[in-house]
Amino acid sequence: MRFHYAGKFDGDPESLPHGEHMPGAVKFKEPEDSKKLAVIASFIGLSVFVVAMLLYLWRMFTYDFPAEHPMGAMGRGMFVGLFLFVITMVPHEFLHAICFKEDVYLYENLKQGMLFVVGPETMSKGRFIFMNLLPNLAFGVLPLALAIIFWPLATWLAWWGLFALTGSGGDLLNVFNAITQMPRGARTYLHGFNSWWYLPWWEGISPSGKRS
Repeated sequence: MRFHYAGKFDGDPESLPHGEHMPGAVKFKEPEDSKKLAVIASFIGLSVFVVAMLLYLWRMFTYDFPAEHPMGAMGRGMFVGLFLFVITMVPHEFLHAICFKEDVYLYENLKQGMLFVVGPETMSKGRFIFMNLLPNLAFGVLPLALAIIFWPLATWLAWWGLFALTGSGGDLLNVFNAITQMPRGARTYLHGFNSWWYLPWWEGISPSGKRS
């Protein structure tokens, strides 16, 4: 993997690094532009947040509290968790980046809250799913799981995980699309803001999906 900081994103998807379309490539059924994507990703992220919060509250209120009310600890931990979420935004993208094997570029547009990596290479369905899940497992699921296991010693871990999972909507949408749209043996690549999948010739599969 060769990591490059590409600077501020200018808003034009065609300016993002990309290769030529593969024969028979099919575009994912997903939002056409960044605004629609942001709305859907936000809805998914908030839905995940609600489910995760309910799970954590269930754990919290089934604990026998000898001293203070649990919401007091939650309030203090929220600020630490928010701080950790902010400072791990770049490491989040780097965990995406290490799943690439070639050139990968980091873009930012902080006014719109955008920070993302792109790479022109193709990858397998499995690696694409792992690439999208890795930072959310590391900074979302793992801290929340530890907070549930070791409650009430680490409420800040819960908030860190909850904030991270709220920002996971776009990644989870990619995972859902890959699972539901990519056939077995397909590969995927990014072109602009959209992902495409294709069936590689070396598996003896034509672009139409029929075996030769």
